[in-house]
Amino acid sequence: MSEMQRLAAAGRGWNTWVSEWPAQFTHLARGLSVTPCAYAASVNAFTDFPASSGGVRYGPRSVRGEYVSLRLSHAGTELDLVYDRPSPEALRLHCTTTKLGEWALRFWLVLPFEWRPDPDGPAVAWRFDARSGALTATHPRHGAAAVAASAPALMATFHAGREALREEFHRFGYFYLQSRGVAGDFPCLRYNFEETPQVSVAIAFGANEAEALAGARAALDAAAPSAPASLQRGRGHRALDAVRDVVGWNSVWDPINKWPYTSLSRSWVAQKFGGFGLWLDDIFHHAWLASLLDPDIARENVAAVLSQAQPAGNLPCLMTGRDSWVDRSQPPIGSIVSWMIAEHSGDRGIIDLAYDRLLANHDWWFRMRDGNGDGLFEWGTSPGVGDGLYRGTHLGARNESSMDNSPLHDEAGFDAKTGTLTAADVGLNSLLVLDGEMLARFAEERGDATTAQRLRQRSAERAARVRTQLWDDERKVFANRLWTGKFVRSIAPTSFYPLLAGIATPEQTGHLLRWLDDPRKFGGFWRLPSVTRDDPAYGDNVYWRGRIWPPLNLLTYLGLRRAGEDAAAERLAGDSHRLFDQAWRKGQCPENFNAESGRADDQPDTDLFYGWGGLMPLIAALDVTRLSPWNGWQIDLRPGDWQIGPLLIRGRRIELAAQGGWTSLRQDGAEVLATTMVGRWSRIELGKGTFSCRSEGGGTLRLRGVAMEGLIEASHGGQTLGCETAADGNGIDCKVPRLEEAAELVMRWR
Repeated sequence: MSEMQRLAAAGRGWNTWVSEWPAQFTHLARGLSVTPCAYAASVNAFTDFPASSGGVRYGPRSVRGEYVSLRLSHAGTELDLVYDRPSPEALRLHCTTTKLGEWALRFWLVLPFEWRPDPDGPAVAWRFDARSGALTATHPRHGAAAVAASAPALMATFHAGREALREEFHRFGYFYLQSRGVAGDFPCLRYNFEETPQVSVAIAFGANEAEALAGARAALDAAAPSAPASLQRGRGHRALDAVRDVVGWNSVWDPINKWPYTSLSRSWVAQKFGGFGLWLDDIFHHAWLASLLDPDIARENVAAVLSQAQPAGNLPCLMTGRDSWVDRSQPPIGSIVSWMIAEHSGDRGIIDLAYDRLLANHDWWFRMRDGNGDGLFEWGTSPGVGDGLYRGTHLGARNESSMDNSPLHDEAGFDAKTGTLTAADVGLNSLLVLDGEMLARFAEERGDATTAQRLRQRSAERAARVRTQLWDDERKVFANRLWTGKFVRSIAPTSFYPLLAGIATPEQTGHLLRWLDDPRKFGGFWRLPSVTRDDPAYGDNVYWRGRIWPPLNLLTYLGLRRAGEDAAAERLAGDSHRLFDQAWRKGQCPENFNAESGRADDQPDTDLFYGWGGLMPLIAALDVTRLSPWNGWQIDLRPGDWQIGPLLIRGRRIELAAQGGWTSLRQDGAEVLATTMVGRWSRIELGKGTFSCRSEGGGTLRLRGVAMEGLIEASHGGQTLGCETAADGNGIDCKVPRLEEAAELVMRWR
């Protein structure tokens, strides 16, 4: 079974698969696409709404394309476009005019259809019935049909392709009939908004034309589509919704490698990368985002990255349709991401998929990136490897950090012999400690105690070096260090990564928190700047010289959580959500932000719908409930009116909702428990007939669907709880006393 067939079998055939045209819907396995286009006579301009046009605003959608909405604008006219799938083989399109930029007679909506069952073969011929308005086609294996609701198209025209359609409008305008016809390979249904201000069309497949027609008409008659329900409100309002929409919009088909993945952005792939583009860390981040909602998409992203592993062992920095940067890698986050995916999906198979290549990548760093042999690592570009752009240069070495132009690298030289910068990087060394820790966990799961011990020893040694050699005791902060022994002047949020790796002492942590809140450093209204505000480079406001970047915020947030600095983590989560939300309200999911104004659109080189922009709302979702290797599954219980989910936790769809003093937990659609407790639950385990966590307690815990006679154990801190039948008769209520410290809360029932 091909990858296209696999997707179709999983109900994922229809989607916005093509990077360049976000309004285009394509059935991959069948090879049929519909591409909304428009012509404005007022400016004699045609558009097929490419991703780079600025005429597309992405709207709410489902991850897999069961429902998709977007706003299209052209020459002052605005259209709301909604797709839905009444059945796996049927697609329905509904277009509404919301604003007219000219007399509606002179503005055309055009729906071109193209059917190529074999991408390299000829197009299938279509026939148009002017009386019924039906468009039909037959292939040896099946038929296809498109029909309109109420008003049919004003006419059907036939062309050699989309460029010929464009040329016709530009040469002859809107009042031209020579291409009108009843048969051809590239049919276009034409509408103007004077006659049809609303357009509804359904497309379906069948064993033959008659069956396809029946399927299309049934799709038109199906219940009206409804937008996906909100996944988060109240706390972190709409954050998980944004994660869903970003993953859905940026998940595309790679026509070169023949696989699905979540791209950096549609415009980057279409304009810069020649068909596909895999920045290593970007795709890992996208997998992490997807893991909360769709484990298949998460796994597809990890598989895409791993497929590019190099013979030397490294996962390459960048692979595109035009260039390959195999001489360098990127920050080693693959192991923590794989753990997150496994925990969210409940499928440990992702670890089996990734382990060998992640271990090879880990070992590669130790062989290739200690240029001066002092046991601390530098960013670099391996001499003589590949022929990618910037290979063997100072810029190439900086690029491996993903923070290309960061002032962190300004003082470092470049050692051409080793291919490394001449400064040990605190971020890289900290992430390698974490990488070793996670890989050791995986090795233990696989029964490889020898490798686990080797990795733990390595990480412990590295942690000790970072703790002592990369701590600037004069400034009281972790800092990059030149080979000469001098500390680099510039400080970035990577100085907080020792928290994520469990390296920092309590005293060091205290000093780091002061840097975090100091308005001259990383404090302020918009956070976190990519270099301290008092750094001379901060005012450059170009990429990593002062702007705010989602990956830095995410990893710092997780570090604060691991260090137990929950108040600081919550403040950063709130700041990150506030920053993202003001852009999201404008339809933006930015690559980075101005640290003074919070704007993203102040720089022409900032992509405004970029994949890892979704890491900002991810932080807001994690601030309600999260998974970590150190505290397991956690929920922060707070009073108020809020909701999150469904999202995946250990393979189950979890929903949390608070109202009227109670917080309920639903699993796979059924309420399992509710509580009046506030505070944090950590190390949560929820299984058949069992619930446990660590909690300080203080309130009522209600188990749904449990009778008193079925209760086996109810205890907190070893003390038996008083329980009784719930007031509504559905379940039991147990009084959980408040303790001074968190203790084990255990419930078991038949």
